Amino acid sequence: MKILLVYPGYPDTFWSFKHALKFISKRATHPPLGLLTVAAMLPKEWEKKLVDMNVSSLRDKDLAEADLVFISGMSIQKASAQEVIARCKKMGVKIVAGGPLFTTECEEFEDVDYLVLNEAEITLPSFLEDFEKGCAKHIYTSNELPDIQETPVPLWELVDMKRYVSMNVQYSRGCPFNCEFCDITTLFGHRVRTKNKEQILRELDSLYSKGWRGGVFFVDDNFIGNKRKLKADILPGIIDWMKRRKYPFHFSTEASINLADDEELMQLMAQAGFNMVFIGIETPDEESLAECGKLQNKNRDLIACVKKIQGFGLNVTGGFIVGFDNDRASIFEKQIEFIQKSGIITAMVGLLNAPRGTRLYQRLVKENRLIKNFSGNNTDLSVNFIPKMNYETLINGYKKIISRIYSPKPYYERVTKFLKEFKPLQKRKFHFHFGYIRFHSGYLGAFLKSIWVLGIKDKARRYYWKLFFWSLFRQPQLFPSAIAFAIYGFHFRKVFKEYLQNA
Repeated sequence: MKILLVYPGYPDTFWSFKHALKFISKRATHPPLGLLTVAAMLPKEWEKKLVDMNVSSLRDKDLAEADLVFISGMSIQKASAQEVIARCKKMGVKIVAGGPLFTTECEEFEDVDYLVLNEAEITLPSFLEDFEKGCAKHIYTSNELPDIQETPVPLWELVDMKRYVSMNVQYSRGCPFNCEFCDITTLFGHRVRTKNKEQILRELDSLYSKGWRGGVFFVDDNFIGNKRKLKADILPGIIDWMKRRKYPFHFSTEASINLADDEELMQLMAQAGFNMVFIGIETPDEESLAECGKLQNKNRDLIACVKKIQGFGLNVTGGFIVGFDNDRASIFEKQIEFIQKSGIITAMVGLLNAPRGTRLYQRLVKENRLIKNFSGNNTDLSVNFIPKMNYETLINGYKKIISRIYSPKPYYERVTKFLKEFKPLQKRKFHFHFGYIRFHSGYLGAFLKSIWVLGIKDKARRYYWKLFFWSLFRQPQLFPSAIAFAIYGFHFRKVFKEYLQNA
């Protein structure tokens, strides 16, 4: 059997980093971890090939040579996935589809031959057994949540690592919280299921043996869902592994704000090599936090929490949302003020949307306020429900936020504020930092290109040079980070400019 695994393309979004990746000659931030893990679950004798459409094109020749096409993706990749499916049907190639997009919207993909939904550790073996017998069904689904300690190491040999900024690892699934707008618990449940230390170290060994050196993103939706296991077993194991191999990786992940409550955990993460954590701040408004069930964020000084985490050498990137029922017209200025005071450089502000399967989606259906499907992109000025706030007020207020926080002056001010307050661990060797990703000093080309694009051609060049010299003389150890954040800002300005022009 010849198997073609296809990962659909992403549109140009906040997280695509399209304009920033050009500085370092990379095509995508991360490889498709889910498909690589599924590949490792397929029979060893099957011939496998991966086409990630974010780094290379899908040729008709690839489809013609395949006996089966496996496709996976998320909501934001829906348009690209539909194009791939149409090409497969035209060429008569059988399709196997799974992952979040197909699990939540399976009824919209009638042309898919086999829908293997939910978690592959449960549904894929059943499909493979039936397929070998010639009696495969159209849909395989299960409410069972598997023990991911049985999950194999991803098939990294299918990937051209040079095309990517960072590799990725999954440690856990599930989240103990239940935010109304989030579909994580719908997909993976409340009980946090984790891999064991030996598994994680095997995955790191696999990346190391393939020659990877650099960033590794722990893709967990809440890395600290089981703090006790992290502190007692996982992080000490990673610390020892990193020491023995002379720190070949640096890590980033996602977590909840209660990370700030555990100094031991933050210290262990920093010692293990973590230097970035994405946190869902959402809103500084207490009523809106209560509305969406973000109880872990309530009754705390969120700015103080952010600064405490950053004080342990963990760069906080943040998610913010406007459009809650309790939001008033003052929320836009509040969000701007919070972001500027916190020094969160990478602040992803999005409009509230209701992904299918969430508690928010179910509530809006009952209230007859849902108007369309979620595009998967909450920064493209689209809303899939009727908001309580006047629609034009909401959209104009959102435009005001992104125009303000990513215009050159306030953005560069935020970068300077962060660099003044950030206290990273002593660097073991020189790296070029690219937001939450570090690059070795060989990325001289990115630095030189930043001088040409941002320091000469860009209309905001005076802010670039101000940051350049301030960092060079006042914070020289963070100078590479300053340049990387300048590149980041260039990407964000370009993306939001395109959104605003198309609005």
